[in-house]
Amino acid sequence: MTLTVHNQLRLLQDILSEQTEDCCGEISEYQQIKRLVQAMMANNSISNEQLLQLLPEIYNYGRQGEIAQNDAEHITTNQENIETWVSAIQQTSSE
Repeated sequence: MTLTVHNQLRLLQDILSEQTEDCCGEISEYQQIKRLVQAMMANNSISNEQLLQLLPEIYNYGRQGEIAQNDAEHITTNQENIETWVSAIQQTSSE
């Protein structure tokens, strides 16, 4: 089953929100973040310019999360960024 862009955005938003709430994330979640961002960038499926500019940052967050020694610190350090990303995703989803 292929995920629509709306599904991908929703899943990305859910993962990011859950990580900030729990202040922890699994390696598989960071890998999923990377896959979702790659798929959206490859398909040129995002028309929101703000989110398009944020996707590489979100990808790097996933990449760094995979190798982070301290997961909670990684999430806490990126808390403000995550809130910005989630807001941009919500805005894009409602368009």
